[in-house]
Amino acid sequence: MQEQQQLVSIVVTTYNSSAFIIETLESARAQSWQRLELIISDDCSADDSVELCRQWIEKNKDRFARTELITVPKNTGVSANCNRCIKAANGKWIKMIAGDDILLPNCIEDNMQFVNDNSNAYIIFSQVLLYRDQFTKDKFIKAVPHQYPMNLMNPAFSAADQHKLLLLSDRINYTPSYFFRRQTLLEMGGYDEENKWVEDYPMWLRLTGNGTRLFYFHKATVGYRQHQQSLNNMRDYGLFKPMLLKSAAARKKLVFPYLPWDIAGSEQHILMVSNFFEKTGMNKKTFFFSSLYKMATIYLNPFRYIIYLKKKVLRLGTTNIFYAD
Repeated sequence: MQEQQQLVSIVVTTYNSSAFIIETLESARAQSWQRLELIISDDCSADDSVELCRQWIEKNKDRFARTELITVPKNTGVSANCNRCIKAANGKWIKMIAGDDILLPNCIEDNMQFVNDNSNAYIIFSQVLLYRDQFTKDKFIKAVPHQYPMNLMNPAFSAADQHKLLLLSDRINYTPSYFFRRQTLLEMGGYDEENKWVEDYPMWLRLTGNGTRLFYFHKATVGYRQHQQSLNNMRDYGLFKPMLLKSAAARKKLVFPYLPWDIAGSEQHILMVSNFFEKTGMNKKTFFFSSLYKMATIYLNPFRYIIYLKKKVLRLGTTNIFYAD
């Protein structure tokens, strides 16, 4: 097939990934799509991730049309690491994967089939399989999303609709499946390196805000590993995800100015309470602290009552997507 000859770039971002990186690389090697290049960008790992990658590439370089291992002298953050990968890639299409996740065997082939069937799709998501610590049957948690998503990825929604929904929250919990056209991200100027640890959400906002619609197909293409070292994982004792506070600066800059004042006020109230709980050591999942946190963020949040009035009494959701249920 002619399409089968198109070069696709698999780019792997690593940081202290030595415990998992070989499994990630093996999943790239096992792809049914044959014409691939492999780019690994390490963000100054303190473990032996780089050496493991170097040894693996030497043994498996004949599998790929091209391989490259990028290293830097100091840690720069996730956004900069992603940008290095994109700049180094030669493929028109890129599959990005973290150094602790895996690609399912038909990942690239399934995405390229979708690309061939949907000529206006440049940013594509699919289903993700979640596992606890290991990619074994007994460690499987669930597929995300379980059913076809009928909110953000609803085929009836335009890029502008998606943008408004994303302003309310980052609703893409299947980000590891992300497959994209390289030129589209270059046109956006790449990832915002001022947001060192929150790379994807600002990008979704910029893409949809500039008229690029996000697409989805309902088939699993990636395995995501939940483990304690991951930035996105919930701590066993936490009342909220650590990323809630890590992403606060980005949301204040990119989101709050464009939300209705009451919705922005409600979120700022929750951030204020969460920051207080974190600083005072109260971010622990006990009955007392959980009840106190619920009281402070829900019942003592004055903006929630205004939002409720607009939604349920004034029924603004019929004309304003921000207030839709």
